[in-house]
Amino acid sequence: MNKVWGYDYLGDSRTVDVHVKRLRKKLEGADRPWRIATVWGVGYKFEVQADVP
Repeated sequence: MNKVWGYDYLGDSRTVDVHVKRLRKKLEGADRPWRIATVWGVGYKFEVQADVP
C-alpha cells in the first residue's frame, strides 16, 4: 500500500482485502474459472485456470 498511496495514507490497512473479497464474489459466476489467489507475504495474483478435459 505504501507504494500506491504513500506512507502518509490515513485509510484502513484492510482496504485492499475488502476490495479483493468483493472481486472474488463477482468472479464466482464467471463462465471461465477465474481466481484471485493469495500469495502469503506478497499479496495477490489473478489466475485464469486452464480448461481441463
